[in-house]
Amino acid sequence: MFSNKEAKKEAEDTMLSSNIIGKGTVIEGNINATGNIRIDGKIVGNIIAKAKVVIGHDAIIEGNITAQNAEIAGFIKGKLDVSDYIILKNTAKINGDIASNKLAMEAGATFNGSCKMVSEMKQIKQLEDGTDSKK
Repeated sequence: MFSNKEAKKEAEDTMLSSNIIGKGTVIEGNINATGNIRIDGKIVGNIIAKAKVVIGHDAIIEGNITAQNAEIAGFIKGKLDVSDYIILKNTAKINGDIASNKLAMEAGATFNGSCKMVSEMKQIKQLEDGTDSKK
């Protein structure tokens, strides 16, 4: 069996891992990541990450995103539920609702939907237990 130190180190390593979905890649299905994820391709499905999600300027996402932090430069058609902060770069195009603790938007970013500023603790709890209080 693993000792507590080994289990803690394994959990930390998992949280620090990074995933990259390159330009030209198309994935149909949901993605669950414990570490950071960068997407430059196309995803048709939901993305759940307990760390940071980066959507590159060529990326297309057709689904919802749930994460701790997000930096968006591409196209998203879906809801964004982010526990800490979202940065919308000047090339970002969002068609959907945003719920976040903090939001920064560069000039040129487009956003069609509603925005709700929510507390950090509520969103982190949703990430941890997989529940959605909006149902």
